Amino acid sequence: MSANHAAFNLIFRFIENYVSPVAGRISSQRHVMAIRDGFISAMPFMIVGSFLLVFAYPPFSPDTTWGFARTWLDLAKQYEGRILTPFDMTMGIMSIYICAAIAYNLGKHYVKSHQLDPFMCAMLSLMAFLLVAAPKTNGTLPVDSLGGTGIFTAILVAVYCVEMMRFLKAHNIGIRLPDQVPPMIKNSFDLLIPVLVVVLTLYPLSLLIQTQFNMLIPQAIMALFKPLVAAADSLPAILLAVLIGHLLWFAGIHGAAIVSGMLQMFWLTNLGLNQSALAQGAPLPHIFMEAFWTFFIVIGGSGATMGLVFCYLRSRSVHLRSIGRLSVVPSLFNINEPVIFGTPIVMNPVFFIPFLLAPTLNAIIAWAAMKLDLIGRVISVVPWTAPAPIGGAWALGWDFRAAILVVLLACVSAVIYYPFFKVYEKQLLEQEAEEAQRAEEDKQVA
Repeated sequence: MSANHAAFNLIFRFIENYVSPVAGRISSQRHVMAIRDGFISAMPFMIVGSFLLVFAYPPFSPDTTWGFARTWLDLAKQYEGRILTPFDMTMGIMSIYICAAIAYNLGKHYVKSHQLDPFMCAMLSLMAFLLVAAPKTNGTLPVDSLGGTGIFTAILVAVYCVEMMRFLKAHNIGIRLPDQVPPMIKNSFDLLIPVLVVVLTLYPLSLLIQTQFNMLIPQAIMALFKPLVAAADSLPAILLAVLIGHLLWFAGIHGAAIVSGMLQMFWLTNLGLNQSALAQGAPLPHIFMEAFWTFFIVIGGSGATMGLVFCYLRSRSVHLRSIGRLSVVPSLFNINEPVIFGTPIVMNPVFFIPFLLAPTLNAIIAWAAMKLDLIGRVISVVPWTAPAPIGGAWALGWDFRAAILVVLLACVSAVIYYPFFKVYEKQLLEQEAEEAQRAEEDKQVA
């Protein structure tokens, strides 16, 4: 036991002294926060757009003879364009929303220090992104780079525009107007020089890349990031994300928020490519997306604690049974702070192994199931608070095999947690017996 405690203390000191400080600095860095908040701001458009995608591509075999399914398939094919219009205006151009949202959130960090107007930051970034991602061709704006393909470009453009505006403000480069000029007019004139700088820097670069490589900037950036996107979709990358996120959580830092913030750009890029493949009738190429993380890896919340919560419900320990009753409903909606801090699991050596092992094993099983085509792959953005079996099926275009897999994974997590739960339950039963005995003795003395 002493050797186990020594090993745990060594691991915990490493997390506390080296991992946690770095993770804390990364999560509080203004650009990381702006990118994370920008993705969150754009999420409603993507959720609604993804939901409509299922209506255009029903979850039935094209050869089905079932009347309901046959009617749905025929109607979807006949009205495909009309059904997909809301999708095209949301998920189809999601990089526009992401670019503006990131710029707005980054601009808010410079309101006090540099008097930047977040709305003007968003407007400038939107113009710059359209300039390089959708130049007018034959009287129309091409939209190929406004979806998942343009996400990396949207991030870079948003950061560049806001930082350029900050630089100009810091060096007093701009058009000065008297204080009597209304603020809105003043803000408009403040944007003249930044617009000029954007046009003189990004537009020649865009023309150069079009001339030399016959590509737009988003396509060139995607070509550069392609190896990184492919690596981020591999099983080792998934397991590394699980390990980092849960080590941070165990040290008391919201690891899921940090990991999801860093991976969101890859997740949405993969989602866009899957949706494009679905529209073309091609095999879906990618596995690792937010819905895969939420509904197949961390079922019930970080650590895949839903199985543990159900163990608590039948515990002989009053404390654990109370935590189970308090946590069961939130756990169904993937909220597990009550069990994380109520147990507590954070910094509790008894639960260190299952807290890492359960989501890791879930990830391996779910990845293998998708890789072997036992279930489909993610095509939709789903609210993370959706109950896991429903969310898993929804994310895969209502593939109910996914719901069965989620239930199976929850059972696997419960089996992993069970022996450790019994060890901790025994400790608590001894403590509760001692407390009850002391209370009885105090009562007799009184």
